[in-house]
Amino acid sequence: MSITIYNTQTRSLEPFETIEPGVVRMYVCGVTPYSRSHIGHALSSIVFDVIKRHLTYRGYTVRHVTNFTDIDDKIIARANAEGVDANDLVETMIEQWHTEIDAMNVLRADVYPRATVEVPEIIAMIEGLIEKGHAYPVDGDVYFRVRSFPGYGKLSHRSLDDLMSGARIEIDERKDDPLDFALWKAAKPGEPWWDSPWGQGRPGWHIECSAMCSHHLDGIVDIHGGGTDLIFPHHENEIAQSEAFLGREPFSRYWVHNGLLQLGGEKMSKSIGNLVSIGELIASRRTVAFRVYALQTHYRMQLTYTEEGLEAAQRGLERIQAAMNEAHVATDAVALDTALAPAAFSAFLAAMDNDFDTPGAMAEVFGLVRAINRSSGHAGSETALADARATLQQMLDILGIDAASGTDDTALAAAPFIDLLLEIRKELRTAKMWNLSDQIRDGLKELGISIADGATGATWKQD
Repeated sequence: MSITIYNTQTRSLEPFETIEPGVVRMYVCGVTPYSRSHIGHALSSIVFDVIKRHLTYRGYTVRHVTNFTDIDDKIIARANAEGVDANDLVETMIEQWHTEIDAMNVLRADVYPRATVEVPEIIAMIEGLIEKGHAYPVDGDVYFRVRSFPGYGKLSHRSLDDLMSGARIEIDERKDDPLDFALWKAAKPGEPWWDSPWGQGRPGWHIECSAMCSHHLDGIVDIHGGGTDLIFPHHENEIAQSEAFLGREPFSRYWVHNGLLQLGGEKMSKSIGNLVSIGELIASRRTVAFRVYALQTHYRMQLTYTEEGLEAAQRGLERIQAAMNEAHVATDAVALDTALAPAAFSAFLAAMDNDFDTPGAMAEVFGLVRAINRSSGHAGSETALADARATLQQMLDILGIDAASGTDDTALAAAPFIDLLLEIRKELRTAKMWNLSDQIRDGLKELGISIADGATGATWKQD
Protein backbone atom coordinates (compact mmCIF):
# COMPACT_ATOMS: atom_id res chain seq x y z
CA MET A 1 0.00 0.00 0.00
CA SER A 2 1.32 3.42 -0.98
CA ILE A 3 -0.95 6.46 -0.66
CA THR A 4 -0.15 9.71 -2.43
CA ILE A 5 -1.81 12.99 -1.59
CA TYR A 6 -1.78 16.41 -3.24
CA ASN A 7 -0.32 19.11 -1.03
CA THR A 8 -1.58 22.62 -1.77
CA GLN A 9 1.58 24.13 -0.29
CA THR A 10 4.00 22.29 -2.58
CA ARG A 11 1.50 22.01 -5.45
CA SER A 12 2.51 18.42 -5.99
CA LEU A 13 1.57 14.83 -5.20
CA GLU A 14 3.52 13.49 -2.24
CA PRO A 15 3.82 10.10 -0.53
CA PHE A 16 1.61 10.04 2.56
CA GLU A 17 3.63 9.67 5.75
CA THR A 18 2.20 10.50 9.16
CA ILE A 19 3.81 12.14 12.17
CA GLU A 20 2.89 9.19 14.36
CA PRO A 21 2.94 5.74 12.73
CA GLY A 22 -0.55 4.43 12.10
CA VAL A 23 -2.27 7.62 13.31
CA VAL A 24 -3.65 10.48 11.21
CA ARG A 25 -4.21 13.84 12.88
CA MET A 26 -6.80 15.56 10.69
CA TYR A 27 -8.18 19.05 11.30
CA VAL A 28 -10.94 20.36 9.05
CA CYS A 29 -12.26 23.91 9.29
CA GLY A 30 -15.94 23.84 10.16
CA VAL A 31 -18.91 26.13 9.70
CA THR A 32 -19.88 29.44 11.25
CA PRO A 33 -23.30 28.56 12.70
CA TYR A 34 -25.35 31.66 11.99
CA SER A 35 -27.84 30.31 9.40
CA ARG A 36 -28.86 27.10 7.69
CA SER A 37 -26.07 25.28 5.89
CA HIS A 38 -26.12 24.71 2.13
CA ILE A 39 -24.97 21.89 -0.11
CA GLY A 40 -21.59 23.53 -0.58
CA HIS A 41 -20.98 22.76 3.10
CA ALA A 42 -22.30 19.24 2.48
CA LEU A 43 -19.82 18.80 -0.39
CA SER A 44 -16.83 19.68 1.80
CA SER A 45 -18.09 17.40 4.57
CA ILE A 46 -18.48 14.51 2.13
CA VAL A 47 -14.95 15.03 0.75
CA PHE A 48 -13.28 14.74 4.14
CA ASP A 49 -15.66 11.99 5.22
CA VAL A 50 -14.47 9.86 2.29
CA ILE A 51 -10.83 10.68 3.02
CA LYS A 52 -11.39 9.60 6.62
CA ARG A 53 -13.20 6.41 5.60
CA HIS A 54 -10.48 5.37 3.17
CA LEU A 55 -7.63 6.05 5.58
CA THR A 56 -9.50 4.06 8.22
CA TYR A 57 -9.94 1.18 5.76
CA ARG A 58 -6.20 1.32 5.07
CA GLY A 59 -5.55 0.70 8.77
CA TYR A 60 -4.99 4.20 10.14
CA THR A 61 -6.55 5.53 13.32
CA VAL A 62 -7.92 8.94 12.31
CA ARG A 63 -8.08 11.58 15.03
CA HIS A 64 -10.54 13.98 13.42
CA VAL A 65 -11.24 17.48 14.73
CA THR A 66 -13.69 19.93 13.15
CA ASN A 67 -14.40 23.26 14.81
CA PHE A 68 -17.39 25.57 15.07
CA THR A 69 -16.61 29.28 14.77
CA ASP A 70 -19.30 30.21 17.27
CA ILE A 71 -18.33 33.86 17.71
CA ASP A 72 -18.23 35.96 14.56
CA ASP A 73 -19.49 39.23 13.09
CA LYS A 74 -22.21 37.37 11.14
CA ILE A 75 -23.49 35.63 14.27
CA ILE A 76 -23.58 38.91 16.18
CA ALA A 77 -25.31 40.73 13.31
CA ARG A 78 -28.05 38.11 12.92
CA ALA A 79 -28.62 37.76 16.66
CA ASN A 80 -28.94 41.53 17.06
CA ALA A 81 -31.22 41.79 14.01
CA GLU A 82 -33.56 39.12 15.38
CA GLY A 83 -33.36 40.27 18.98
CA VAL A 84 -32.08 36.92 20.27
CA ASP A 85 -29.09 35.93 22.34
CA ALA A 86 -26.09 34.99 20.21
CA ASN A 87 -25.55 31.81 22.22
CA ASP A 88 -29.15 30.70 21.65
CA LEU A 89 -28.78 31.28 17.92
CA VAL A 90 -25.57 29.25 17.84
CA GLU A 91 -27.05 26.36 19.81
CA THR A 92 -29.99 26.13 17.43
CA MET A 93 -27.77 26.22 14.35
CA ILE A 94 -25.30 23.64 15.70
CA GLU A 95 -28.09 21.23 16.60
CA GLN A 96 -29.52 21.67 13.12
CA TRP A 97 -26.08 21.11 11.59
CA HIS A 98 -25.61 17.80 13.36
CA THR A 99 -29.09 16.62 12.36
CA GLU A 100 -28.54 17.51 8.72
CA ILE A 101 -24.99 16.22 8.41
CA ASP A 102 -26.04 12.93 10.03
CA ALA A 103 -28.69 12.65 7.33
CA MET A 104 -25.90 13.07 4.76
CA ASN A 105 -24.23 9.95 6.25
CA VAL A 106 -21.15 11.91 7.27
CA LEU A 107 -19.26 10.33 10.17
CA ARG A 108 -18.97 12.65 13.14
CA ALA A 109 -15.62 14.10 14.16
CA ASP A 110 -13.98 12.95 17.38
CA VAL A 111 -14.05 16.49 18.75
CA TYR A 112 -16.02 19.61 17.83
CA PRO A 113 -14.19 22.44 19.62
CA ARG A 114 -15.87 25.82 19.81
CA ALA A 115 -14.11 29.16 19.87
CA THR A 116 -16.06 30.40 22.88
CA VAL A 117 -14.91 27.38 24.91
CA GLU A 118 -11.28 27.68 23.81
CA VAL A 119 -10.75 31.31 24.89
CA PRO A 120 -8.15 30.42 27.59
CA GLU A 121 -6.08 28.51 25.01
CA ILE A 122 -6.46 31.34 22.51
CA ILE A 123 -5.31 33.94 25.03
CA ALA A 124 -2.32 31.77 25.99
CA MET A 125 -1.25 31.48 22.34
CA ILE A 126 -1.60 35.24 21.81
CA GLU A 127 0.50 35.91 24.91
CA GLY A 128 3.17 33.55 23.56
CA LEU A 129 3.22 35.34 20.20
CA ILE A 130 3.60 38.71 21.94
CA GLU A 131 6.49 37.38 24.06
CA LYS A 132 8.27 36.14 20.92
CA GLY A 133 7.84 39.46 19.13
CA HIS A 134 5.34 38.18 16.56
CA ALA A 135 2.36 40.17 17.89
CA TYR A 136 1.66 43.47 19.61
CA PRO A 137 -1.28 45.02 21.51
CA VAL A 138 -2.77 48.40 20.70
CA ASP A 139 -5.87 49.98 22.27
CA GLY A 140 -7.31 46.64 23.41
CA ASP A 141 -6.67 44.92 20.06
CA VAL A 142 -3.78 42.56 19.35
CA TYR A 143 -2.25 42.19 15.88
CA PHE A 144 0.04 39.61 14.33
CA ARG A 145 3.19 41.15 12.89
CA VAL A 146 3.22 39.59 9.41
CA ARG A 147 6.74 40.67 8.47
CA SER A 148 8.12 38.92 11.56
CA PHE A 149 7.36 35.58 9.88
CA PRO A 150 9.66 35.08 6.86
CA GLY A 151 7.57 32.27 5.38
CA TYR A 152 4.38 34.29 5.03
CA GLY A 153 2.76 33.54 1.66
CA LYS A 154 4.19 30.04 1.22
CA LEU A 155 0.78 28.35 1.08
CA SER A 156 -0.92 30.75 -1.35
CA HIS A 157 2.38 31.47 -3.16
CA ARG A 158 1.98 35.21 -2.78
CA SER A 159 4.75 37.65 -1.97
CA LEU A 160 4.32 40.48 0.53
CA ASP A 161 4.90 43.00 -2.26
CA ASP A 162 2.10 41.44 -4.32
CA LEU A 163 -0.19 41.52 -1.31
CA MET A 164 0.54 45.18 -0.69
CA SER A 165 -0.04 46.19 -4.31
CA GLY A 166 -2.92 43.87 -5.17
CA ALA A 167 -5.04 43.73 -2.04
CA ARG A 168 -7.56 46.24 -0.77
CA ILE A 169 -6.35 46.78 2.78
CA GLU A 170 -8.36 48.70 5.34
CA ILE A 171 -6.31 51.65 6.58
CA ASP A 172 -5.62 51.50 10.32
CA GLU A 173 -2.83 53.78 11.43
CA ARG A 174 -2.60 51.95 14.75
CA LYS A 175 -1.07 48.92 13.01
CA ASP A 176 2.66 48.65 12.42
CA ASP A 177 1.98 47.40 8.90
CA PRO A 178 -1.21 47.36 6.78
CA LEU A 179 -0.81 43.57 6.32
CA ASP A 180 -0.93 42.82 10.05
CA PHE A 181 -4.11 40.99 11.08
CA ALA A 182 -6.14 40.81 14.28
CA LEU A 183 -5.60 38.12 16.90
CA TRP A 184 -7.82 39.76 19.50
CA LYS A 185 -10.54 42.40 19.03
CA ALA A 186 -11.52 44.93 21.68
CA ALA A 187 -15.16 44.71 22.73
CA LYS A 188 -17.74 46.89 21.00
CA PRO A 189 -21.20 47.80 22.33
CA GLY A 190 -23.73 45.00 21.79
CA GLU A 191 -21.08 42.30 21.31
CA PRO A 192 -20.16 39.33 23.50
CA TRP A 193 -16.81 39.72 25.26
CA TRP A 194 -14.29 37.93 27.47
CA ASP A 195 -11.74 39.32 29.89
CA SER A 196 -8.14 39.26 28.69
CA PRO A 197 -4.78 40.86 29.55
CA TRP A 198 -5.63 43.52 26.94
CA GLY A 199 -9.12 44.28 28.23
CA GLN A 200 -12.55 42.97 27.34
CA GLY A 201 -12.82 41.56 23.82
CA ARG A 202 -13.10 38.47 21.66
CA PRO A 203 -10.82 36.33 19.49
CA GLY A 204 -10.02 37.07 15.88
CA TRP A 205 -11.07 34.43 13.36
CA HIS A 206 -7.70 32.96 12.39
CA ILE A 207 -6.25 32.38 15.86
CA GLU A 208 -9.13 30.07 16.81
CA CYS A 209 -8.04 27.18 14.60
CA SER A 210 -4.38 27.50 15.56
CA ALA A 211 -5.26 27.30 19.25
CA MET A 212 -7.61 24.36 18.70
CA CYS A 213 -4.95 22.41 16.79
CA SER A 214 -2.50 23.01 19.62
CA HIS A 215 -5.05 21.98 22.22
CA HIS A 216 -6.57 18.90 20.59
CA LEU A 217 -3.92 17.64 18.14
CA ASP A 218 -0.64 18.49 19.87
CA GLY A 219 0.08 21.54 17.73
CA ILE A 220 0.98 19.92 14.41
CA VAL A 221 -1.25 17.88 12.13
CA ASP A 222 -0.96 15.48 9.23
CA ILE A 223 -3.90 16.82 7.22
CA HIS A 224 -5.39 20.28 7.48
CA GLY A 225 -8.45 20.64 5.27
CA GLY A 226 -11.07 23.04 4.03
CA GLY A 227 -12.39 24.68 0.89
CA THR A 228 -10.12 26.47 -1.57
CA ASP A 229 -11.65 29.76 -0.44
CA LEU A 230 -9.83 29.32 2.88
CA ILE A 231 -6.31 29.13 1.41
CA PHE A 232 -5.90 32.89 1.75
CA PRO A 233 -6.04 34.54 4.15
CA HIS A 234 -7.32 32.03 6.72
CA HIS A 235 -4.97 29.10 6.24
CA GLU A 236 -2.04 31.34 5.35
CA ASN A 237 -2.54 33.16 8.64
CA GLU A 238 -2.90 29.88 10.52
CA ILE A 239 0.52 28.77 9.28
CA ALA A 240 2.12 32.05 10.33
CA GLN A 241 0.57 32.03 13.82
CA SER A 242 1.15 28.36 14.54
CA GLU A 243 4.72 28.04 13.26
CA ALA A 244 5.72 31.33 14.90
CA PHE A 245 4.23 30.17 18.20
CA LEU A 246 5.55 26.61 18.08
CA GLY A 247 8.98 27.56 16.75
CA ARG A 248 8.91 24.64 14.32
CA GLU A 249 7.45 23.65 10.97
CA PRO A 250 5.45 22.44 9.22
CA PHE A 251 2.26 23.18 11.11
CA SER A 252 0.52 20.75 8.73
CA ARG A 253 2.28 18.11 6.69
CA TYR A 254 -0.40 18.15 3.97
CA TRP A 255 -2.77 20.96 3.09
CA VAL A 256 -5.87 19.48 1.43
CA HIS A 257 -8.44 21.76 -0.18
CA ASN A 258 -11.68 20.79 -1.88
CA GLY A 259 -12.99 22.66 -4.91
CA LEU A 260 -16.06 24.80 -4.40
CA LEU A 261 -19.58 24.07 -5.53
CA GLN A 262 -21.14 26.36 -8.12
CA LEU A 263 -24.80 26.81 -8.89
CA GLY A 264 -25.80 28.02 -12.33
CA GLY A 265 -22.22 28.95 -13.20
CA GLU A 266 -21.49 31.02 -10.08
CA LYS A 267 -20.15 30.24 -6.63
CA MET A 268 -22.85 29.25 -4.15
CA SER A 269 -22.85 31.89 -1.43
CA LYS A 270 -25.02 32.99 1.48
CA SER A 271 -24.23 36.61 0.67
CA ILE A 272 -25.45 36.22 -2.92
CA GLY A 273 -28.46 34.21 -1.84
CA ASN A 274 -28.17 31.53 -4.54
CA LEU A 275 -28.41 28.62 -2.13
CA VAL A 276 -29.72 25.09 -2.08
CA SER A 277 -29.92 24.16 1.58
CA ILE A 278 -29.04 20.76 2.99
CA GLY A 279 -32.59 20.72 4.35
CA GLU A 280 -33.99 20.91 0.83
CA LEU A 281 -31.82 17.97 -0.20
CA ILE A 282 -33.06 15.96 2.77
CA ALA A 283 -36.70 16.83 2.11
CA SER A 284 -36.37 15.65 -1.51
CA ARG A 285 -34.84 12.34 -0.33
CA ARG A 286 -31.78 12.78 -2.52
CA THR A 287 -28.98 12.83 0.04
CA VAL A 288 -27.44 9.59 -1.22
CA ALA A 289 -27.81 10.69 -4.84
CA PHE A 290 -25.98 13.92 -3.97
CA ARG A 291 -23.06 11.91 -2.60
CA VAL A 292 -22.98 9.82 -5.79
CA TYR A 293 -23.07 13.10 -7.75
CA ALA A 294 -20.27 14.69 -5.72
CA LEU A 295 -17.94 11.71 -5.88
CA GLN A 296 -17.97 11.63 -9.67
CA THR A 297 -15.92 14.86 -9.63
CA HIS A 298 -12.42 14.88 -8.13
CA TYR A 299 -12.40 16.64 -4.78
CA ARG A 300 -9.90 19.28 -5.97
CA MET A 301 -12.08 20.26 -8.92
CA GLN A 302 -15.02 22.64 -8.99
CA LEU A 303 -18.42 20.92 -8.93
CA THR A 304 -21.21 22.59 -10.89
CA TYR A 305 -24.56 21.65 -9.43
CA THR A 306 -27.56 21.17 -11.72
CA GLU A 307 -30.88 19.43 -11.19
CA GLU A 308 -30.19 17.39 -14.32
CA GLY A 309 -26.88 16.21 -12.89
CA LEU A 310 -28.51 15.24 -9.62
CA GLU A 311 -31.24 13.32 -11.45
CA ALA A 312 -28.58 11.43 -13.41
CA ALA A 313 -26.87 10.57 -10.13
CA GLN A 314 -30.21 9.34 -8.78
CA ARG A 315 -30.54 7.00 -11.75
CA GLY A 316 -27.01 5.76 -11.11
CA LEU A 317 -27.92 5.14 -7.48
CA GLU A 318 -30.92 3.11 -8.59
CA ARG A 319 -28.61 0.91 -10.68
CA ILE A 320 -26.44 0.39 -7.60
CA GLN A 321 -29.50 -0.49 -5.53
CA ALA A 322 -30.61 -3.00 -8.17
CA ALA A 323 -27.18 -4.65 -8.10
CA MET A 324 -27.38 -5.02 -4.32
CA ASN A 325 -30.88 -6.52 -4.54
CA GLU A 326 -30.55 -10.32 -4.47
CA ALA A 327 -34.11 -10.66 -5.76
CA HIS A 328 -33.29 -8.79 -8.96
CA VAL A 329 -33.28 -11.04 -12.03
CA ALA A 330 -31.76 -9.92 -15.32
CA THR A 331 -33.31 -10.64 -18.70
CA ASP A 332 -31.10 -13.13 -20.55
CA ALA A 333 -28.69 -13.29 -17.60
CA VAL A 334 -25.09 -14.17 -18.44
CA ALA A 335 -22.44 -15.89 -16.32
CA LEU A 336 -20.37 -13.68 -14.03
CA ASP A 337 -16.59 -13.94 -14.34
CA THR A 338 -15.25 -14.79 -10.86
CA ALA A 339 -12.10 -12.72 -11.49
CA LEU A 340 -14.07 -9.54 -12.18
CA ALA A 341 -14.84 -8.45 -8.60
CA PRO A 342 -11.29 -8.87 -7.22
CA ALA A 343 -9.87 -6.99 -10.20
CA ALA A 344 -12.42 -4.19 -9.79
CA PHE A 345 -11.66 -3.86 -6.08
CA SER A 346 -7.91 -3.74 -6.73
CA ALA A 347 -8.42 -0.96 -9.28
CA PHE A 348 -10.82 0.80 -6.89
CA LEU A 349 -8.22 0.86 -4.11
CA ALA A 350 -5.52 2.02 -6.53
CA ALA A 351 -7.71 4.97 -7.49
CA MET A 352 -8.43 5.86 -3.86
CA ASP A 353 -4.74 5.57 -2.94
CA ASN A 354 -3.98 8.05 -5.73
CA ASP A 355 -5.04 11.29 -4.01
CA PHE A 356 -8.52 9.93 -3.25
CA ASP A 357 -9.49 9.71 -6.92
CA THR A 358 -13.22 9.14 -6.41
CA PRO A 359 -14.12 9.51 -10.13
CA GLY A 360 -11.80 6.58 -10.86
CA ALA A 361 -13.21 4.67 -7.90
CA MET A 362 -16.79 5.35 -9.02
CA ALA A 363 -15.94 4.06 -12.50
CA GLU A 364 -14.98 0.74 -10.91
CA VAL A 365 -18.18 0.77 -8.85
CA PHE A 366 -20.36 1.23 -11.92
CA GLY A 367 -18.36 -1.33 -13.89
CA LEU A 368 -19.03 -3.93 -11.21
CA VAL A 369 -22.66 -2.81 -10.96
CA ARG A 370 -23.15 -3.39 -14.70
CA ALA A 371 -21.67 -6.86 -14.48
CA ILE A 372 -23.82 -7.82 -11.48
CA ASN A 373 -27.00 -6.50 -13.08
CA ARG A 374 -26.31 -8.42 -16.28
CA SER A 375 -25.72 -11.64 -14.34
CA SER A 376 -28.38 -11.40 -11.62
CA GLY A 377 -30.38 -14.61 -11.44
CA HIS A 378 -27.96 -16.60 -13.61
CA ALA A 379 -28.00 -20.26 -12.65
CA GLY A 380 -24.50 -21.28 -11.65
CA SER A 381 -23.31 -17.77 -10.77
CA GLU A 382 -24.78 -17.68 -7.27
CA THR A 383 -21.40 -17.81 -5.47
CA ALA A 384 -19.78 -15.33 -7.86
CA LEU A 385 -22.72 -12.94 -7.46
CA ALA A 386 -22.58 -13.16 -3.66
CA ASP A 387 -18.86 -12.43 -3.71
CA ALA A 388 -19.35 -9.55 -6.15
CA ARG A 389 -22.09 -8.01 -4.01
CA ALA A 390 -19.86 -8.30 -0.93
CA THR A 391 -17.08 -6.55 -2.85
CA LEU A 392 -19.47 -3.86 -4.04
CA GLN A 393 -20.62 -3.31 -0.45
CA GLN A 394 -16.99 -2.80 0.60
CA MET A 395 -16.61 -0.14 -2.08
CA LEU A 396 -19.82 1.59 -1.02
CA ASP A 397 -18.77 1.54 2.64
CA ILE A 398 -15.46 3.26 1.84
CA LEU A 399 -17.29 5.89 -0.21
CA GLY A 400 -20.03 6.28 2.40
CA ILE A 401 -22.79 5.45 -0.09
CA ASP A 402 -25.63 3.96 1.96
CA ALA A 403 -27.58 2.48 -0.93
CA ALA A 404 -30.02 0.73 1.40
CA SER A 405 -31.35 4.07 2.68
CA GLY A 406 -31.50 5.85 -0.64
CA THR A 407 -35.24 6.45 -0.81
CA ASP A 408 -36.97 4.71 2.07
CA ASP A 409 -36.43 6.97 5.10
CA THR A 410 -39.98 7.73 6.23
CA ALA A 411 -39.03 10.70 8.37
CA LEU A 412 -37.08 12.37 5.57
CA ALA A 413 -39.88 11.69 3.11
CA ALA A 414 -42.26 13.40 5.52
CA ALA A 415 -39.93 16.36 6.12
CA PRO A 416 -42.01 18.97 4.20
CA PHE A 417 -45.12 17.95 6.15
CA ILE A 418 -43.30 18.05 9.49
CA ASP A 419 -42.01 21.53 8.65
CA LEU A 420 -45.57 22.59 7.81
CA LEU A 421 -46.81 21.26 11.16
CA LEU A 422 -44.10 23.25 12.93
CA GLU A 423 -45.23 26.41 11.14
CA ILE A 424 -48.83 25.77 12.23
CA ARG A 425 -47.63 25.05 15.77
CA LYS A 426 -45.71 28.36 15.75
CA GLU A 427 -48.91 30.24 14.83
CA LEU A 428 -50.83 28.41 17.54
CA ARG A 429 -48.21 29.36 20.13
CA THR A 430 -48.29 32.98 18.98
CA ALA A 431 -52.07 32.88 19.49
CA LYS A 432 -51.47 31.28 22.92
CA MET A 433 -53.41 28.17 21.91
CA TRP A 434 -51.14 26.01 24.02
CA ASN A 435 -53.28 22.87 24.09
CA LEU A 436 -53.38 22.56 20.30
CA SER A 437 -49.67 23.32 19.93
CA ASP A 438 -48.89 20.67 22.54
CA GLN A 439 -51.05 18.16 20.67
CA ILE A 440 -48.85 18.62 17.58
CA ARG A 441 -45.68 18.21 19.65
CA ASP A 442 -46.97 15.13 21.47
CA GLY A 443 -48.37 13.58 18.30
CA LEU A 444 -45.04 13.93 16.52
CA LYS A 445 -43.29 12.49 19.57
CA GLU A 446 -45.46 9.37 19.32
CA LEU A 447 -44.32 9.03 15.70
CA GLY A 448 -40.66 9.22 16.71
CA ILE A 449 -40.08 12.91 15.94
CA SER A 450 -38.69 15.15 18.70
CA ILE A 451 -39.13 18.92 18.67
CA ALA A 452 -36.65 21.34 20.25
CA ASP A 453 -37.74 24.95 20.78
CA GLY A 454 -34.97 27.53 20.43
CA ALA A 455 -34.59 31.28 20.25
CA THR A 456 -34.86 31.25 16.45
CA GLY A 457 -37.69 28.72 16.22
CA ALA A 458 -38.33 25.01 16.51
CA THR A 459 -36.24 22.23 15.01
CA TRP A 460 -37.01 18.53 14.75
CA LYS A 461 -35.11 15.28 14.55
CA GLN A 462 -35.95 11.61 14.23
CA ASP A 463 -35.44 9.65 17.47
